[in-house]
Amino acid sequence: MNAALRVRGVAKHFGEVQALRGISFDAAAGEVVAVVGPNGAGKTTLLSIIAGTHRPDAGSVERTSPAAARGGDIGWVPQQPALYSKLSVTENLSLFAHLEKVGDPAASVRRMLEQAGLAERAGERLENLSGGNRQRVNVAIGLIADPSALALDEPSAALDPGQRERLWEFIGARAKRGTSVLFSTHIASEAQRYADRLIVLDAGELLFDGAPQAFMAEAGERDGDIERALIAFLAAHSR
Repeated sequence: MNAALRVRGVAKHFGEVQALRGISFDAAAGEVVAVVGPNGAGKTTLLSIIAGTHRPDAGSVERTSPAAARGGDIGWVPQQPALYSKLSVTENLSLFAHLEKVGDPAASVRRMLEQAGLAERAGERLENLSGGNRQRVNVAIGLIADPSALALDEPSAALDPGQRERLWEFIGARAKRGTSVLFSTHIASEAQRYADRLIVLDAGELLFDGAPQAFMAEAGERDGDIERALIAFLAAHSR
């Protein structure tokens, strides 16, 4: 695999709590990687370090693909969006385009409106949008600087199945254009359906890195139930 993103030996502690313990893996251009595990496993900490909003205590995150030169920092979509409810979709995108210092803010806004399927909502204020459309705006902001990689923290947590489907159509289209996508989720079936690779964390340790099908085989799950496989796998590896 030609890695677009390399994570090497990333460790982080908060006081006495060791949140991450030497995490290492690669992600290829266009690959979709799901990060799963129980509460407190270190998922949000890992993604925020990859996105550059937190610094690791040890280790490094490196973008290595030629496409990385075109983008700024790795795009970051936190679980709690930093959107302005009184501003329109276009105004929100334009504001963040200027904050990210993109070369042509107006062109970037037009591109993201089209890719996110929000052109018809461009003039609407955020407070009047559905939860699914607000989340698409949130993801569009993470992509406004055209990064080569995108990190998302539980992007569909508050969405219904239809909204989740439309969101993943948008994210999946970006992956097909070559963007590396890393996302955390508590919805195991979402990881099974949309991810090329599965990373399982528990207590800050990386316990598995591979395809969802390989994970279910390792967990001894024969009926294709990835949630049951995850429960059994974590129970078998619990400290």
